Amino acid sequence: MLTPNNACSVPTSFQLTGIPGLESLHIWLSIPFGSMYLVAVLGNMTILAVVRMEHSLHQPMYFFLCMLAVIDLVLSTSTMPKLLAIFWFGAHNIGVNACLAQMFFIHCFATVESGIFLAMAFDRYVAICDPLHHTSLLTHAVAGRLGLAALLRGVIYIGPLPLMIHLRLPLYQTQIIAHSYCEHMAVVALACGDTRVNNLYGMGIGFLVLILDSLAITASYVMIFRAVMGLATSEARLKTLGTCGSHICAILIFYIPIAVSSLTHRFGHRVPPHIHILLANLYLLIPPILNPIVYAVRTKQIRETLLHIKARTQTR
Repeated sequence: MLTPNNACSVPTSFQLTGIPGLESLHIWLSIPFGSMYLVAVLGNMTILAVVRMEHSLHQPMYFFLCMLAVIDLVLSTSTMPKLLAIFWFGAHNIGVNACLAQMFFIHCFATVESGIFLAMAFDRYVAICDPLHHTSLLTHAVAGRLGLAALLRGVIYIGPLPLMIHLRLPLYQTQIIAHSYCEHMAVVALACGDTRVNNLYGMGIGFLVLILDSLAITASYVMIFRAVMGLATSEARLKTLGTCGSHICAILIFYIPIAVSSLTHRFGHRVPPHIHILLANLYLLIPPILNPIVYAVRTKQIRETLLHIKARTQTR
């Protein structure tokens, strides 16, 4: 259905380009991306299985870790199967509703993940700064409510994004999205009409989630470090900080790729488009790959459980 000037149309589907500029390498790019996706799925499924099997891990800290694993599975699965289908079969077409659904899942669960990191920072703060009340404050029910609050916040924040596009921006200059998935700004940039409300809302949500969450997490760790520095011996200080090591690594793994991708998108005007798209894909893949590795290596209980399971399977 065309407008009178034939400049804009109401699309029934969009065309995702994959990695623009690297079309000749798509089949080769599918090897590292497919391998990384497989590692992400296996790693997070392993974390979920280990926590489920080992009753000693049925604690709020590990429940948050399971929530993180589920979120990482959703994030990577929201994009990678479609990207691999583009690489392998040239399946560039995606329906408008499917595109908006993909957009919702990507941005919603990235927001939820940030909320879970905030909840984990609160857990570490209570465990170190008020250890006598940790088990009474951070019960299983409280951990569940914090996870539910993070999910509801993600739905409330991100739900309007696809809805605003559907209601406000029905007409598009082109159906070709120069991206490998339906990222909010990549879709809005193609629309005819006034996109200022969509742009401002998207930037506002980015500020609320990334900036405010990271500031709150930083504030909690400032108080944690102050409490740790008050401990009597260096051995006690190192041991206490060691309980935060996995969480700090996971936070850096999550926020640094997003920050790099956002900065190159906003200010790297001379950066080739395929670099932008590769970074945008990697920031959805790196945390799901590295989070299980970090927690398996740095968390003694998970490491010992994995070794116990391995030894038990070898003796059979």
